[in-house]
Amino acid sequence: MPPLIDRTWLWLAAACYLLGAGLGLVALLRERRHSRAAMYIILAAGYTFQTFGLYLRGVAVHGCPLGNKFELIQFTAWSAATLYLVIGPAFRLSLLGFGTALLTAVLSLGALLVPSWDAVVRTHIFGGNTWIEFHAALALFSYGVFGLLALVGCLYLVRDYGLRIKRIGGSFAFLPAIRDLDQIGLRLLGAGVILLALSLAVGSVWWLREPATVNLPKLLTTLAVFAAYALAWILRLRGQLSGRRWAQACALLFIAALLSIAPVNSSRHAPPATGMVKGTAR
Repeated sequence: MPPLIDRTWLWLAAACYLLGAGLGLVALLRERRHSRAAMYIILAAGYTFQTFGLYLRGVAVHGCPLGNKFELIQFTAWSAATLYLVIGPAFRLSLLGFGTALLTAVLSLGALLVPSWDAVVRTHIFGGNTWIEFHAALALFSYGVFGLLALVGCLYLVRDYGLRIKRIGGSFAFLPAIRDLDQIGLRLLGAGVILLALSLAVGSVWWLREPATVNLPKLLTTLAVFAAYALAWILRLRGQLSGRRWAQACALLFIAALLSIAPVNSSRHAPPATGMVKGTAR
């Protein structure tokens, strides 16, 4: 069983993310811009805590910690934080930092507050197969990209609403231009689709060699998520999905992607004997 200490670090990470979300919310209520530097530092601190907590979990389970719903959601939050810390400053969108803090806080705290998601911890779930481990990590990282895409879509909807009711002052003044949000969203959508396609390609290297190892429900679920996002990307490039419909699709598709985690996790079968340990003592 992974030691209690890994969850302690993950709680610290969630506290930092929650602090960042609170900082952004207070600034919005006061109709002021929050400090991007302070937000970045807070998110970086949370990311450091979360990285160490997931590292400890990985050492305990002997592989990438993706063995149950708790770990899958924590890894998705970590992926979103990673992406923001790497590319967020380049976009220069202060509200993207607030949105990232809010997203990672909700995902991290949500996972920590539902004990049943971490009641059974699977060990050696990849059996030492680096191809499958890399495939799974890459797929979850693409979900982090889709999380940021959903945030951009929500910002787009708020900005669009402000323009329709002719509100440009107050909190609406902090929102980026519609054109900028559209371009950022297009890049994130393309990046997420490419990452998920690479994940499936990496997995197929092993599946073609060992077809008996293919978990059909998990594969079909992942393919469905990929197909939905790929279709949205194609329609967006062709100009057939834009404006409010595009933004709404970004948000709804991410909800669907998160919901797909449940069937992906339940379709797993642990190896015999040492494949599962109870985690209820945590």
